[in-house]
Amino acid sequence: MSEESILAAFKSPEEAEAAAAKLRALRAIDLQIDRIDRYQGNDVQQVMNPLSGDFASLGNLTQAAEWFSPDAGILGASDTTASGMSDGGQGMPTGRDILLTVVVEESTRPLAVRVIEQCGGEI
Repeated sequence: MSEESILAAFKSPEEAEAAAAKLRALRAIDLQIDRIDRYQGNDVQQVMNPLSGDFASLGNLTQAAEWFSPDAGILGASDTTASGMSDGGQGMPTGRDILLTVVVEESTRPLAVRVIEQCGGEI
């Protein structure tokens, strides 16, 4: 049989876990729950010494973040908070920021979709 993957967004980890439990009962092949972060690969670090000019990047100085991915560093530097001139946009994503990824048999997909939607997920 062939496999199908489903991506579903939830408002809370509890909703996603409830769906995951039911999907495991349906013998899901693979299942993962993640939180969608503002910038993937961001790990907050202490700024070294901004007064002496000893800092890694603008994101490091204004956001106290050390970027472990060049792409995440570019996104961080383009954020409105990086300039220090804005206090907007500092919050994390709101709403559906929990991602459930599941792989099921093709024949099980319609039932899996129904389970996800009944648990509050959006595909």
